[in-house]
Amino acid sequence: MTQIDYFFATMSPYCYLAGTRLEEIATRHGATISYKPINPMALMPRTGGQVLADRHESRRAYRLQELRRLPLKLGMSLNLKPAYFPTNAAPSSYAIIAAAATGADVGALVHAFCRAVWAEDRDIGDDAVVKDILGANGFDPKLADSGLLIGAETYGANLEEAVARGVFGVPFYLVGEEAFWGQDRLADLDLYLSGKL
Repeated sequence: MTQIDYFFATMSPYCYLAGTRLEEIATRHGATISYKPINPMALMPRTGGQVLADRHESRRAYRLQELRRLPLKLGMSLNLKPAYFPTNAAPSSYAIIAAAATGADVGALVHAFCRAVWAEDRDIGDDAVVKDILGANGFDPKLADSGLLIGAETYGANLEEAVARGVFGVPFYLVGEEAFWGQDRLADLDLYLSGKL
């Protein structure tokens, strides 16, 4: 069975805009998804990128234009100035890692955390919000407390794996050595899994 390694960040607008298309693609092709939350703020400097605050004004302005246009194309809502961005994405990432360790599908949970930032003005760095989102998606809210150590270790290991495997941004999808960067490359991932690319 084909595995898609999905490197993502719960505070990324582009991971939010990916919606559940990855899960739909995986279902269509009988593929599995390995969810690997990472810290893009730590990834970018190590792979030649710049964090948002350090980018040239023209790049920041273009990003805002993209974030205005993309949701319209995708039929999604997005707040260009979310109340809690940036925020500490570690608590939500640890919760996803703990939820995935139960063997359950975490696709909807990942999207719920991203949506919380970009469409619901919720702080995914707040423990109460993390627990509420876990519960609303069918997981025990106590996972937010019990998975801290393994979550921190896995979160760090995911970053090292990302760097080692050539990941330089989020969302990033790997099928073996075949790489797809950005939610706008999901159609290419679909074609690749169809044997057309």
